[in-house]
Amino acid sequence: MKPVSAFIFGVLVLASAGPLAAQDDNAKQIVGKWEVTKSGSDLPTGSTVEFMKDGKLTAVIKGDDMKIEGTYKVEKDKLTVTLKLGDQKIEETLTILKLNAKELEIKDKDGKVDTFKKQ
Repeated sequence: MKPVSAFIFGVLVLASAGPLAAQDDNAKQIVGKWEVTKSGSDLPTGSTVEFMKDGKLTAVIKGDDMKIEGTYKVEKDKLTVTLKLGDQKIEETLTILKLNAKELEIKDKDGKVDTFKKQ
């Protein structure tokens, strides 16, 4: 009976490690410069967002040539972004729908989806 218990314990450990690995993968894969290729929100196509390893980000809004700085945090499939616009602080939590080496899709709280390609 002990080998069966050890097997079940091993399966449970591996199953619980899966989400942690996905969280680490998202945090690692999001680092880099991303360009908006399809916008479902107010973010214009061609705008860029650069996620740095230290949790900081820089966004350049196309058309306005506005540069916005802030911070970000990745937890599983959630991307929390905090931006500073003058004296105003904006925080939003987005859902990562897709993230790989070339493509990022995020959805905001209103269900609007933005698609990015890695530069």
